[in-house]
Amino acid sequence: DPDMPFVPSIPEDQFILVEEGDPAVIPCRTSDPEAQVTLVNSLDKSVYALYDAKQGFIGNFPAGSYTCKTMVKGVEFKSDEFLIYIIRATSQLPVEIEALKTVYKTGETIVVTCVVFDNEVVNLQWNYPGKVKEKGLIKLDDIKVPSQKLVYTLTIPEASVKDTGDYECTARHATKEVKENKKVVITVHDKGFVHLEPQFSPLEAVNLHEVKNFVVDVQ
Repeated sequence: DPDMPFVPSIPEDQFILVEEGDPAVIPCRTSDPEAQVTLVNSLDKSVYALYDAKQGFIGNFPAGSYTCKTMVKGVEFKSDEFLIYIIRATSQLPVEIEALKTVYKTGETIVVTCVVFDNEVVNLQWNYPGKVKEKGLIKLDDIKVPSQKLVYTLTIPEASVKDTGDYECTARHATKEVKENKKVVITVHDKGFVHLEPQFSPLEAVNLHEVKNFVVDVQ
C-alpha cells in the first residue's frame, strides 16, 4: 500500500520492555517487503540493526525513542514512535513478607509489607480477609539505591476481628513464567487482655527474718 507503507501498530507494541542484555524487536513492519527502511533514534541519527520486513529491527538497543523511515516514490514516510525501556530483572524472584506485629486489638492499624528484590517490573497481588470489601490501602515504593527493591505496603485501618487470617502476597515475573508467594498470619482480638499466673499457693508460711519471693507470670 503506497499510502500506508508501514503496517499500523497497536499502542501495546509501541512500549517495549527489555531485560538488561537481551535483544529487542522494534516492530515497524512494511506493507512492501522490498522497502528500504532506516531506523533513527530521538536525535534523528541512524541506528544500525538487522531488519526483517515481517518483524522489524532486531538488536540490542539502548533505552530511548526510535522511529523507522522509508521512501515511496520520493516521499518520506515515518512509522509510529517506539519507546524502549530497559528493566532489571533476575531469573529468580526473591520475595520477603514482614509484619511489624502479628497480634492486634480492634481499632488498630494493620501494616504488612512485601518486598521484591532485584526486579524492577513485577505484577504483585495481595490476598487478605478484607480484600472483598477493598479495605486495604496499597502503596508502592521503588527503591534503587543501594540496591533495587520494590516495597509494597498493605495497610488496614480500623482493624476488626474479621480481619484475622492469612495475609499473602504473590509476585509474578514481568517476562518469565516465574512466581513467588509469601504469607503471614495476623490475629485481631476484640480487646486487649492480661493473663496472670501466680507461682505460689493461696496460703504461704514464712519464718521470722526469712526472705521469701513471690513470683507472678504476666502475659
